[in-house]
Amino acid sequence: MTKTYGKSKLPSRHVTEGPERAPHRSYLYAMGIPTSGIHAPLVGVATTWNEAAPCNITLGRQAQVVKKGVASAGGTPREFTTITVTDGIAMGHQGMKSSLVSREVIADSVELTMRGHCYDAIVGLAGCDKSLPGLMMAMVRLNVPSVFIYGGSILPGKFKGKQVTVVDVFEGVGKHSNGAMSDEDLEELEKAACPSAGSCGGQFTANTMACVSEAIGLALPGSAGAPAPYESRDAFAFESGRAVMELLKNKIRPRDIVTRKALENAAAVVAATGGSTNGALHLPAIAHECGIDFDIHAVGDIFKRTPYLADLMPGGKYTAKDLYEAGGVEAVMKTLLDGGFLHGDCITVTGKTVAENLKSIKLRGDQDVIYPHNKPLRSEGGVVVLGGNLAPEGAIVKVAGMSNLVFTGTARCFDSEEACFAAVDKKQYKEGDVLVIRYEGPKGGPGMREMLSTTAALYGQGMGDKVALITDGRFSGGTRGFCIGHVGPEAAVGGPIALLKDGDKITIDATKQTIHVEISDAELEQRHKAWQPRKTDYQSGALWKYAQGVGPAEKGAVTHPGAKSETHVYADI
Repeated sequence: MTKTYGKSKLPSRHVTEGPERAPHRSYLYAMGIPTSGIHAPLVGVATTWNEAAPCNITLGRQAQVVKKGVASAGGTPREFTTITVTDGIAMGHQGMKSSLVSREVIADSVELTMRGHCYDAIVGLAGCDKSLPGLMMAMVRLNVPSVFIYGGSILPGKFKGKQVTVVDVFEGVGKHSNGAMSDEDLEELEKAACPSAGSCGGQFTANTMACVSEAIGLALPGSAGAPAPYESRDAFAFESGRAVMELLKNKIRPRDIVTRKALENAAAVVAATGGSTNGALHLPAIAHECGIDFDIHAVGDIFKRTPYLADLMPGGKYTAKDLYEAGGVEAVMKTLLDGGFLHGDCITVTGKTVAENLKSIKLRGDQDVIYPHNKPLRSEGGVVVLGGNLAPEGAIVKVAGMSNLVFTGTARCFDSEEACFAAVDKKQYKEGDVLVIRYEGPKGGPGMREMLSTTAALYGQGMGDKVALITDGRFSGGTRGFCIGHVGPEAAVGGPIALLKDGDKITIDATKQTIHVEISDAELEQRHKAWQPRKTDYQSGALWKYAQGVGPAEKGAVTHPGAKSETHVYADI
């Protein structure tokens, strides 16, 4: 086996080979690894398993099957875990500031574990929103053979005969505050919405990034589809373990897979599925780990030219389970490929190209979840990147399911999410307002919070299409309506959003891709001179540390120089 995989050039040689590594081998023997296993490739099996939320709860079990796959192909699997912050539980309070930060901690902790123990390859399993991109970032950063596998979606709940997800519960809070839902109905809804293990059930961030894992080539075709409770996922887990050993044998690394074309494929699938606006944050971050320039504007260019094909929640009718039953990500990719919207020549973890993987896939005619490329729901993607004098570095909005794509209104400014939510909860706003939540960006939050509690409350009050909301923070993949996030530069660095005053007239035009405040350049300059930076409440600890190094949302809110500044790659040690 050593000869088959070329152990003499693998990182694990530093801890398993030669007389000087006898102390290291003694630890491996202590864990019951036989001599043959010590001298085989060591494969990290990284999961974000924990008991924080249903997204993660099945990952430990699935990892055991991955390990069997690795072992069956001659590798020695070494399981380890890292953190997650689960957005649904962190939402609506100060805990959400930890969410995006967790993406970096996940990537960093996986890197450190792999480096410290000299593992030769990695299979990563994740469920929550930031854990998916965090693991993919680690894979391309380390550049050892890697396979990603999603933990699977939650099953949809049922409430009064209708399919529901956790977003319905968030919107139920708004209905309740508006007197449109009783205490009893809200309690019944909260108990029914999440009936199983798995990640949130619509095309929110987790399922969006699961689609990305297949589209970008880091996951086996079809592996993102089956819901978390389905034990049919075990076949994908086992084959993922075997696949990483084939990649090791054939010397195929993540950066051979994650090319500019592969990133464009991933962006196209986000657009076609009406995916989360967070895709425009995570794809630039993954690209950064490869040394590829692919910022929010590059993502927006792909969104602009890609048709919107999948009728998925929150803007559409169907859940992730429905997408799986209609053919899954493979069916979306096939119709995009047939329409010329995907690069078919990109290599994937199967060792084959996208086109080869999809050769036998056909879009079924007995379903209405995925539309043909020539009969789309919308000729342009379900997510739009905006620019203008209010967002020189860009901003983003999900338009999937929206009918009115232009909004003009007057600014109502809040310097935190809590202040805005309190006003919404008390209905202290009016139709035509543009609610502005600022100082919630990567530095200013710190941590760039999501705002689902506020946006869902607006929808629950029946005002989702009568007001707009803009922020330098983020929106959940479950957000819908005229909600514009990632406004840059952020308020904390003196961006135009910091200079707004109540009553300023703002126009958002998703058809022209603009966001504009009716203030002259001279007036903006005058306001900027009078502006004073402000401190956050986080002057020590992990959030302080994050704020010191994080970059703008435009580039993915990354915290280190990336592959362009590398002097060595871990895989080549």
